[in-house]
Amino acid sequence: QVQLVESGGGSVQSGGSLRLSCVVSGNAYKQYIMGWFRRAPGKEREEVALLDTHGGLKYADSVKARFTISEDNAKNTLYLQMNSLKSEDTAMYYCAIAQGWLLREMPTQARFDYWGQGIQVTVSS
Repeated sequence: QVQLVESGGGSVQSGGSLRLSCVVSGNAYKQYIMGWFRRAPGKEREEVALLDTHGGLKYADSVKARFTISEDNAKNTLYLQMNSLKSEDTAMYYCAIAQGWLLREMPTQARFDYWGQGIQVTVSS
């Protein structure tokens, strides 16, 4: 059973930084996409940043140049470094994994098999 556990959220003022972490256990696939998604109040869940095992990276336009996704395979941990945070970044953030997929295949959110429980990020102006 795959489990994903997020940490690192919290409250920060506009312009500040946070780093989210997601520890993954139970994944046996050598090929996969991992990523971060978020859901703001009253909005649909959206893709924030993704990476895959073939070096692929993808960012939402709204976070490019401010957020960086990375992975530490030795620690089975996915990170999201968030800089220059804005009030519109306020949301519940989720990490997820799409086992067996690569970014070039452009999977939809439905292909992400497992999700973390989510962690709140609040940015005050």
